[in-house]
Amino acid sequence: MIAIALILLFPHLRDTTFSGIELFNPPDPIIQPLSYAKAVQNAGPAVVNIYSEEIQTSQGYGRKSSRSISLGSGVIMDSAGYILTNYHVVQNANSIIVLLQTGQSLSAELIGFDIFTDLAVLKVNAINLPVIPQREGLISRAGDVVLAIGNPLNLGQTITQGIISATGRTGGGLSITSYLEFLQMDAAINDGNSGGALINTNGELVGINSRKFIDDKHNIQGIFFAVPYKLAHKVMQKIIATGTVTRGWLGVSTNSSRAGGKGIVIDAVESNSPAQKAGLQVGDAIYQIDDETIISVAQALDLVAETSPGDTLVFKIFRKNKLLEVSIMIEEKIAD
Repeated sequence: MIAIALILLFPHLRDTTFSGIELFNPPDPIIQPLSYAKAVQNAGPAVVNIYSEEIQTSQGYGRKSSRSISLGSGVIMDSAGYILTNYHVVQNANSIIVLLQTGQSLSAELIGFDIFTDLAVLKVNAINLPVIPQREGLISRAGDVVLAIGNPLNLGQTITQGIISATGRTGGGLSITSYLEFLQMDAAINDGNSGGALINTNGELVGINSRKFIDDKHNIQGIFFAVPYKLAHKVMQKIIATGTVTRGWLGVSTNSSRAGGKGIVIDAVESNSPAQKAGLQVGDAIYQIDDETIISVAQALDLVAETSPGDTLVFKIFRKNKLLEVSIMIEEKIAD
């Protein structure tokens, strides 16, 4: 009866396929497919292509010059024109060109770099640049979905998707000398992706894409690394402020923790290091540095690395069930 009343009141409905059944049983809504397009839309404009040119002059007769161009990606970190990328992308470059996603080409200046994290900071003179979304305190976990944005093989901006496979990766024994804790993920990183953005599904920066795992003996796939956002941002700020990154060096390596989760066990002591000079030994368990109880390698790493060379830290250790206190003057970590 309701349908009949509607047809009488609105005659134009007679020519449609409307029925009373549809009034009481509306069609199911269309379920939208899962998409990361919004995240890419938020972050993509801030990921740039980087072309670095190196001019090499031969030492032979005639001294001919040759040019080589390296390809990479970068991330605009603030509207003042600071861009983060990998150091190996711009190493030895005589000129650096940044190409925005709008097609605008800009000349870039190398502000500084950090060999240990393979990060470099560039500066371009431009205004109203798109900035990648960032969230202070962002913590990444194994299993998080991530997207890698870059310019692989100069194909143009490309998105690859994966998950964070692990955090705190070092590629070998942990050395309490500098920050070396990378994110491991399976979002593909190819030539040209280096220095690009690793983002989460909100479009927030998770890390700076860095490298892929290489093993000459095996055909390894799906293992790639990125510098975590927190570390990359800290390194960038130091480079902007001083042009370089200075880190404290102790000179011990460890992969082990004490039972109960308090303290770390020394696996190796580098020769002529501050640790060796102070008498630290393999098997010593460091459970406190100054006033901080040590519960993880990462924590100890940060404490030592953030200490200015020449300053002294007090280490409390267990050695063969004896409690010892050792004062160690931290030195600067120098690249090999």
